[in-house]
Amino acid sequence: MDSFSSFFEAQSSSRGGWTYESLKNFRQISPVVQSHLKRVYLTLCCALAAAAVGAYLHMLWNVGGLLTALSCFGSMMWLLASPPLCDWQNKRVGLLMAASVLEGASIGPLIELAIDLDPSVIITAFVGTAVAFGCFSAAAVVAKRREYLYLGGLLSSGLSILIWLQFASSFFSGSTALFKFELYFGLLVFLGYIIFDTQQIIERAHLGDLDYVKHALTLFVDFVAVFVRIIIIMLKNSSERSEKEKKKRRY
Repeated sequence: MDSFSSFFEAQSSSRGGWTYESLKNFRQISPVVQSHLKRVYLTLCCALAAAAVGAYLHMLWNVGGLLTALSCFGSMMWLLASPPLCDWQNKRVGLLMAASVLEGASIGPLIELAIDLDPSVIITAFVGTAVAFGCFSAAAVVAKRREYLYLGGLLSSGLSILIWLQFASSFFSGSTALFKFELYFGLLVFLGYIIFDTQQIIERAHLGDLDYVKHALTLFVDFVAVFVRIIIIMLKNSSERSEKEKKKRRY
């Protein structure tokens, strides 16, 4: 019990130290790391634009599916296995863009469904994801070094629970409660990963790991995971509202 009390006291004291001056204080982030973060987020924006192109290609030619998902996974593995050398940087950026296009094509069917039902869902989901991503990333940037790295173990456990829930849903496919829990719990886990991955990128950059392509890939995966879950949640809520309206009209 003493360890739990000391933990919460430490967390409350760290929150109490958050002032306007602390938000402006980037002295603990060196200029090299700040420059690295700029490159990471610029590369991330390019990857998101490439994913939008992939989704558009799916709506034109219906290319999204299992093949694009497997190709996307293969491109990511190839990127992670390639050495972060100067001679490989252009190839690695190309692999990241290719993986982003394939990822966009893979989620293209979901985006196409959302556009057919309610086009405003896509805009709302993207804006909501961008705002959440920006807020959680900013919280990780202005926080003390290593403050959120303890989340790694909790998030890994949460990811393991999600994997087991995927297996369970294959046996209990009709369980709405299980599907909702998996959806909202997955959203919570990947929001936590935004904070953890951002602070881990900063810490690794302080230690000399300036592989901006790999770091952009990490944040890209987090962004897409949150974006997809927000779309599904909004579509499910929209369908439930439409069903309630239909029942009211009948009676």
